[in-house]
Amino acid sequence: MTSFTDPRLRSGKRIFLVSCVKDKCLSPMPAKDIYRSVWFEKARRYVERQRQPWFILSAKYGLLRPEQIVAPYEQTLNRMSATERRRRASLVLEELRAAVSAGDEVAFLAGARYREYLQSALEAWGVSVNIPMKGLGIGSQLHWLDSHS
Repeated sequence: MTSFTDPRLRSGKRIFLVSCVKDKCLSPMPAKDIYRSVWFEKARRYVERQRQPWFILSAKYGLLRPEQIVAPYEQTLNRMSATERRRRASLVLEELRAAVSAGDEVAFLAGARYREYLQSALEAWGVSVNIPMKGLGIGSQLHWLDSHS
């Protein structure tokens, strides 16, 4: 029997999930513009060139559409308990339900804390998960983003 994640059966779309970063602008604006770091700017350029849907994984707001207006905040998954991170992931999964289905692929440009409770749930839905920069340090991630943009 062939699984839903069998690449021969994949007829779905590819969706990118990009993590938020610490540095932000000081006033409300679209999510794609509020985050300020070299890494985020390169990740944004990469996903926009793919011409596929993408979302931002925010420690405070959950799943953000790039055009969604958000206010600056100071919150990180690193300071949340496992219970809080699990609750945040549940909210993200509820929002993702409308965007993904079996046969789709979700590509994470996000660290382990952002993926930890999402990956297995997505795979259980029949969604293929891709983590192209898994295991790379920040310098190697920047190089990867440069070479793939």
